[in-house]
Amino acid sequence: MSTRLKRPAFWRHLGITAILIAFQGYLGYSFFTGQFGIESQDVLEKEIEELGATSAALGAEIESYRHRISLFKSSSLDPDLVSERARALLSMSEPDDYVVMVNATTGKPVSGSGAGSTTNELSGEIESGID
Repeated sequence: MSTRLKRPAFWRHLGITAILIAFQGYLGYSFFTGQFGIESQDVLEKEIEELGATSAALGAEIESYRHRISLFKSSSLDPDLVSERARALLSMSEPDDYVVMVNATTGKPVSGSGAGSTTNELSGEIESGID
């Protein structure tokens, strides 16, 4: 009894080769354009720079809040600054304070040293309700 070895088909080798070449093509394509490929590294680096700038801005904002919070400590409060700020917020003044009326639209004083009578101008501003 003789045994005859069957020769592999030519198409089988050709098919395996085609599949391996297609797989290598896919890997090459993913290497350049994939999620972590060469092209997306530029996008990721730009995103890292943007997030770094955002982080720096938020860090500066946090530091400004820490500074403002540190001003509330009783050891660092200046009574003159506290009273000045409170009077400014409440629109009140002490009897010995100098008050300068400012036009809200221009930001300039309502009367000056060259004005003849300041009483009429100021009373008109006060009666009309303009601060």
